[in-house]
Amino acid sequence: MKEFDAIVIGAGQAGVPLAKKLAQAGWKTALIEKRLVGGTCINDGCTPTKAMVASARMAYKAGHSHDLGVEIPSFTLNFKTIMDRKAGIVKQFREGSVKGIEKTANLTLIYGDAKFTADHTLDIKVKDGTTETFSAKHIFINTGESPVIPEIEGVEDINYLTSTSILELEEVPESLLIVGGGYIGLEFGHMFSRFGSKVTLLEKSDRLLPKEDVDVCEVISTIFKEDGIEVLTETKVLKFELVEDKQIKVTLEHEGIEVSQTYSHVLLATGRKPQTETLGLENTAVECDDRGHIKVNEFLETAASSVYALGDVKGGPAFTHISYNDYIIVYNNLVENGNMSTKDRLVPYCMFTDPQLGRIGITETEASNKGLDYLVAKIPMKNVARAIETGETRGFMKAVVDKKTKQILGATIIGEQGGEIMSILQMAMLGKITYDQIRIMVFAHPLYAESLNNLFMTIE
Repeated sequence: MKEFDAIVIGAGQAGVPLAKKLAQAGWKTALIEKRLVGGTCINDGCTPTKAMVASARMAYKAGHSHDLGVEIPSFTLNFKTIMDRKAGIVKQFREGSVKGIEKTANLTLIYGDAKFTADHTLDIKVKDGTTETFSAKHIFINTGESPVIPEIEGVEDINYLTSTSILELEEVPESLLIVGGGYIGLEFGHMFSRFGSKVTLLEKSDRLLPKEDVDVCEVISTIFKEDGIEVLTETKVLKFELVEDKQIKVTLEHEGIEVSQTYSHVLLATGRKPQTETLGLENTAVECDDRGHIKVNEFLETAASSVYALGDVKGGPAFTHISYNDYIIVYNNLVENGNMSTKDRLVPYCMFTDPQLGRIGITETEASNKGLDYLVAKIPMKNVARAIETGETRGFMKAVVDKKTKQILGATIIGEQGGEIMSILQMAMLGKITYDQIRIMVFAHPLYAESLNNLFMTIE
C-alpha cells in the first residue's frame, strides 16, 4: 500500500490547485486523473466553448458591419480553422497545467480510475490494467459531472451529440435540434446559428431559463428569434428515428399536438449528472443525495471524516469559479487554520450568449417570494450611451435593492460586457456600497459602467 498525506481524485479546477498547494505546504500528495488534466472546464467546457463563441461573434459582426458604415460584401467561415484554434487553446491550457503539476515537489500525478475500499483507502486501476492500493489521511473528491442522456425512444439508434462530442464536429450542422433550454443549450444554439446552422431550441417547460425572471426569458427569447433561432417551449421529444441520408426524424409533442421534424444533428443538453457511480462510495461513510451528488457540510466535508468533495460532484452551482473557491475554502481551513465556509457565498455567473447574461445575488422573483421590502432599478440597453455608440442595444440592466438599507440584493445584466458590469455590482455588494452611493459615483465616460448612475436614478 502506498501512503500519502493527501489524495485528490480528479484534476479539475479545484483538484489541480489544491493538490499543488497541499504539496507546496509539505503534504505528500497524489493527484488521480482518469482522463485529462484540467477537467471539464479546460477540455470540454469554458475554454473550448468561449474560444468558439469568439469566432461566432466575429461572424455575426462581419455580417452586420454595414450598420456601422463598413461594407463587407461577403465572408467565408472556415470551420476547420475555428476548431483548430479551439484545439490549440485547449492544448495550451492543459499542457500548462500538466507542467505545473510535474514541477511541483511532493506531488505525484497518476492516470487511472479510483475506487474506495474504505474511508481512506483507494484501489487505483492504472492505464496498464494493474491495480495499486493507496491510502491517505485526507481525501478530496473532485470528479465533476457528465452529460445526462434522457430516456427517449430511439435515442440509442441515433448519433446524438452531447456538450462534449459537439466540440469535435468537423463540419457545421445543416440543421441542429437542441433538446434543453438551459445555459448550455442556449450558448451552443446561439453559437451554431452564427456558424450557419438552422437551429431549433426545445424546452419542456413554459419558457427558457426557468430559474431567471420572466423579463430575462422574454428578452433572451426575442434576441434568439431575431437571430433566426426557432424556440419551442412546452414541447417534449417522444421519439427519435434514423432515416435516409443519416437524417434524424424527431417526433415532438407541442401544445398537445404530435408533429414530426427532420434534422441533420441533435444535441442533448438536458442536464448533467455527478460522476460518483464508480467511486465505490458504498464502501465508505460518504453519503449522496437521490441524484448521486455527494453531501457535504458548509466546510465541504462529507459524512466520512477528513474526506471532502469539491466542485460539481457535490451539487449546487456547477461553475468553474465555484470549484476554484471550494479549493480556497478547504486549503484555508486545513493548512492556514482558517474558518471559511460556503455559507452565504455570493454566486456570480455569466451565460455567453451574445449579448451576455450576467447574474449575481437574488432575482426579483426570489425577493418577492421571500417577502422582502425591495425596489427594482431597470434601464434598457437602448438607453445606455455606450451601447448606442457601439450598436449593442439589445438587453437591459436590472438590480434589486433593499428599500430600507439601500444595499444591492442582486443584479441581472443582459448586454455587451454584461458579465463585467455584473462584477462591478458584485464588488459593491461585497463592499456594502449602497445603490445611492453608486448613483452619484464618478465613472469614466463613456463606459458601460457609467450607466450604473442612470440605472439607480430610476429609483425615486
